[in-house]
Amino acid sequence: MTETSLLKQALRSVVAGQVKAASDPYRPVWHLAPPVGLLNDPNGFIQHKGRYHVFYQWNPLACAHGAKFWGHWSSADLLNWRHEPLALAPSEAYETHGCYSGSAVSDHGHLTLIYTGNVKYPDGSRTAFQCLARENAKGEFDKTGPVLDLPEGYTGHVRDPKVWRKGGHWFMVLGAQDLSLQGKVLLLRSDDLLSWEFLGEIAGSNLNGLGDFGYMWECPDLFRLDGQDVLICCPQGLPAQADRYLNTFQSGYFVGHLDTEKAKFPHGEFTELDLGFEFYAPQTTQTDEGRRLLIGWMGIPDGDEFYQPTVENGWLHTLTCPRELTLVAGKIFQRPARELQALRGDMQQWQGLADDAPVWDVTRAEVDIETVQAFSADFGGDLLLRWDGDCLHLTRKNRRTGLPEERVWHGSLRKLTVMCDSSGIEIFINDGEAVMTSRYFPVLPARLNFSGHYPIALRHWLLADCVLE
Repeated sequence: MTETSLLKQALRSVVAGQVKAASDPYRPVWHLAPPVGLLNDPNGFIQHKGRYHVFYQWNPLACAHGAKFWGHWSSADLLNWRHEPLALAPSEAYETHGCYSGSAVSDHGHLTLIYTGNVKYPDGSRTAFQCLARENAKGEFDKTGPVLDLPEGYTGHVRDPKVWRKGGHWFMVLGAQDLSLQGKVLLLRSDDLLSWEFLGEIAGSNLNGLGDFGYMWECPDLFRLDGQDVLICCPQGLPAQADRYLNTFQSGYFVGHLDTEKAKFPHGEFTELDLGFEFYAPQTTQTDEGRRLLIGWMGIPDGDEFYQPTVENGWLHTLTCPRELTLVAGKIFQRPARELQALRGDMQQWQGLADDAPVWDVTRAEVDIETVQAFSADFGGDLLLRWDGDCLHLTRKNRRTGLPEERVWHGSLRKLTVMCDSSGIEIFINDGEAVMTSRYFPVLPARLNFSGHYPIALRHWLLADCVLE
């Protein structure tokens, strides 16, 4: 289909569906969500010439995973966002089945996208091209086309380039599957973003002391954080354990040391980034003042996503809030970006026995909970958070089966920061030591009910809407 035809179809879908989608009571007001259709991975997260840019995998034509476009938002402050022209549509022969995930860089002052062109063949096979597009004076992106074909030794599952500049060279990490159906992360180097040299496999299944560790690794991101190198990735095919790897696919990180000359990345153990029900495909950027920010998809591929009630209103999924990353004793801590504090209304405080706590509206709210003793918190009758003194339990009913499902965190609890937005919740444990992110669909307005026989200290803020122009 030509780009003109794709854009006409996308425009029709947005015009026909945006009023219904916008009126959905489960639609967030301070998280980013698609006007219509399905959103998944955040792409091209960057601060460029004073503005933050977030691109996103988008199917504007249906609440389904199809040939993905790249939508585009920008903001000066992470609070007031505006729609930018559609960045990419899958119109060319090298991207017939989707402009898949990738990243953005500033190349000689020009915003430049590096993404995967996905192509599937009638016999069920597929291939992938890593492609380039550059912003023009109108804020649109002109495609250069493929700059890297499918490397030898790998299946057609090679995707999600993350590119950065270091020491006069561009470097790229790519998610890949080798011919033995093992997940890998590849390292490449370029002088000009156009010609790429393959340096080697730096991480993956059966590398660096790992045994079998998944049949595909997606969405790699490699960066410096507090003096160490961090590789974020999304391994697929990890068997569930008692308290780990409970989602369909995982998202986590390794801390190590990248040697670009030897293409080696010795690293420690894999740690999950988020222990909730919905979190995947995070991407980071470094701000002008040196902070490392992360934003992720509040969803899981191949999960129970199509049973969410927003599908009936023509839209599906949101992004997480932007989070600030630090490294503490070799572990990533995540906190809500400090800019989000500007959304707070008047603060309410309370302390006493949990059974006596006030019932607050948390439809769009932030709640701080301080305690070391057992309590339960019911969010709108759809999600239960329970601390038993040893383990934090997050429980809900599966929307497909109706059966209870649970996610857990083990540790010593002292504080929770809970960020709620209509149908999304992000729970930051001990100032970011761990996070549990989930979609939920409470009875609205969502009420927070505490129970327990021990003291608890609470703070509560209603949160204002972000502006989306």
